[in-house]
Amino acid sequence: MSIKPREPSSQKRKRSALGTTATERSLQARAAAYRLHSLYDSRQLTANARAAFEERFFRQVDPDGVLSETERQRRAECARKAYYAELAAKSARARRTRRADEEKRSR
Repeated sequence: MSIKPREPSSQKRKRSALGTTATERSLQARAAAYRLHSLYDSRQLTANARAAFEERFFRQVDPDGVLSETERQRRAECARKAYYAELAAKSARARRTRRADEEKRSR
């Protein structure tokens, strides 16, 4: 009877059906992304995604398409700025919470 040595607790990971851990899959995905970007221009690869992201703001401010192009662009720019301002506020809140949690644990 052979006894399988136990993995140290830091190495215990849930394995997928393929027998890889989340960390291993992440490393494999990162390597694949680097290979992809070594072969193609990154701007080309993400052009459709960036266009769809920008279009989101146009649909948000003018869902019926009734505004003039100038007004539509102005409002979309404001919506985009609001989106990023909200994102920055969420990020600051998360950092503040994380910092407070770390201080509590260190006491």
